[in-house]
Formats: sequence, C-alpha cells, structure tokens
Amino acid sequence: MTRMRSVAVVVGLVMAMSASPATAASPYAPVDRPGPKLTVPTATLKAALQCSGDFKHSKLQPILLNPATGVTVDENYSWNYEPAFTAQKRPWCAIHMPSHTLGDIQVSGEYLVYAIRTMRAKSTRDIAIMGHSQGGMSMRWALRFWPDTRAMVDDVIGMAGSNHGTTGIPGCIAGVTTCMPAVWQQGANAQFINALNSGAETWKGISYTEIYTKTDEVVTPAVSATLHTGQGRITNVATQDVCPQAFYEHLTVGTIDNAAYVLAMDALNHDGPAKLSRFDKAECGKLYHPGVNPANVAMYLSILSAAPGLASVPLPSFNLVGAPQVPQEPALRSYTKR
Repeated sequence: MTRMRSVAVVVGLVMAMSASPATAASPYAPVDRPGPKLTVPTATLKAALQCSGDFKHSKLQPILLNPATGVTVDENYSWNYEPAFTAQKRPWCAIHMPSHTLGDIQVSGEYLVYAIRTMRAKSTRDIAIMGHSQGGMSMRWALRFWPDTRAMVDDVIGMAGSNHGTTGIPGCIAGVTTCMPAVWQQGANAQFINALNSGAETWKGISYTEIYTKTDEVVTPAVSATLHTGQGRITNVATQDVCPQAFYEHLTVGTIDNAAYVLAMDALNHDGPAKLSRFDKAECGKLYHPGVNPANVAMYLSILSAAPGLASVPLPSFNLVGAPQVPQEPALRSYTKR
C-alpha cells in the first residue's frame, strides 16, 4: 500500500468515526418520518375538543388550550383564559384529556394531533397552542412525531412547561411504588422526555415562548422549562425577568399571573415569540389577568374541583381521581423508534 493510499484510508476511518455519531446511533425516529395512524377512535377525539368563536372570519390567531397534569381543561382554563379569549373575540379550542390528564402522554399526543389538524382546517390561518405544566410540553410530542402538524402551528406558548422533566417526583421508584403514567413520564430521566427532545426541541416556522417562574416548586429546576435546540424562534423568560418581585409559583403562573398573560398576549399579537422589550412594567402591579374575576363563584368551584387531581400528582400510590396506577413508566410506542 502506498503512503498516499495509507493516509487516505486513515483519514477516511477518522471521518467515518467522527461523523455525527449521535445521529447515527440515535434510537429515535427520524424527525421527518410521517407520523403513525391515530389509534384513539375519531369519535372520541372529536368529542374531546370544545371550541368557541368565529374561526372563518376572525382576524385574531386561534388558540388551542392544553391542560396540566391532574386537572381537566375546564378546571385549568374555564375561569381565566377562556373568558379572556372570549372577551377578545379570539377563537379558541380546549382539549378534554382522559384521566384528568394523568394517563399516558403518548395517548394525549393523539388528542393534540387531532385537535391541531381540526383547528387548522376550520381556520384561515395557522394556530397557536398554549399550555400549563404538562400542557406546556405535550404539544411538542405531536410536533415531534407527526411532522405534518408543524406547518399548521405558528406559536407554541408554554407556562411552567415540563419540557425537560422534573426532579421533583422522587417517590416514583420502578418496582417499588406505583404512580400514574403521566407522572412517571415527566421525571427528568424518563424515556418519554428523552424521546420528546430527540432530534430537535423546536421546529422551523414556529415561534416558542416559554414562560416560567423561578419560584416553581413542581417543575424543578425551573430552567428545565426552557428550550434551546432546533430552528424555531425562541424566547425563554422567567416572570422575574420582567417583574423582579413576581411571586407566583407553578400553579398560579399558568392560571392567574398577569405577567405570564401579558407575555402570552405579546406572542399572540406579534410575529415571532414574546419580546421582553415590549413588556410594560406597569403590568407588574396587577394581581391577576383580565380573564380572572374574583367575584365569580364558578372560579372557586373550579379550583376546589381541581384539588383531588392535583393532590394525587406528588404522592406515589395516592389516587383520588381513579386514574390508572402503574409500577413503571409506560413503554415508548414503536413509532418513536428508528
């Protein structure tokens, strides 16, 4: 073998060994592979989607509301964001997830795929998706594994989203305790979280506004809500970045916090994600956003109704809402794999 040929062979071997090893070894599905057929019956998916407003004529961006772990979508949004959007005459839809949003998030992902496709078909423009806690993360499952949905979404707005899981559920120990599927899946080291963030966290053409609070006691560390990779336009913002004295924590940042509301509205009403330079500091003095009415008895009834589901989330083997209990994280579906 000549010296020139020997050098070429060595260079070739080095290049082969160093060329995108993470991509070559990735166990997850390619990011452009078409998503699988939905397994949840269409009638069930249709019944779970509640919509309001004039989708064909409104000039405002339609928005899909995605609930948090342990609550129904009514408990999460009927007393805050739904009235706010209705007052704006903004078209909106809300998804009623099974099992108080405590079931397998892979199943919830199918509800989101159906909702995205349905809303885009009835609208004159791409939609936005906004969610709280699990709801601030799970829409990304649909976007990751059903690539056709990416062209239908203009904005993703997460409030305390569990985008990288949480270290705050140490009581779930495989083979020792039982927890609900969605609780297992939101652990910081969950297979679900690894699959969700495989390939890229964001997608070209979509703007991401990730709002979190530094006082979050559920999604920990709080910065795990932030996004960084991919081609989407991203704003990661703690409420304390715009209102230094902000004190609202995990539950309230996604329900009554006016700073979070103003940031979300900024993203909805402008091209791209929320921009901190447009935030009016006068908004920091308001205790709640325009959709919240402290005189509304229904608000307190919704909060009381949510209590059993929320109480069931942090405690292993403790279940007040009849959601399934499993001894370990649900296995990843075949469509997530290469």
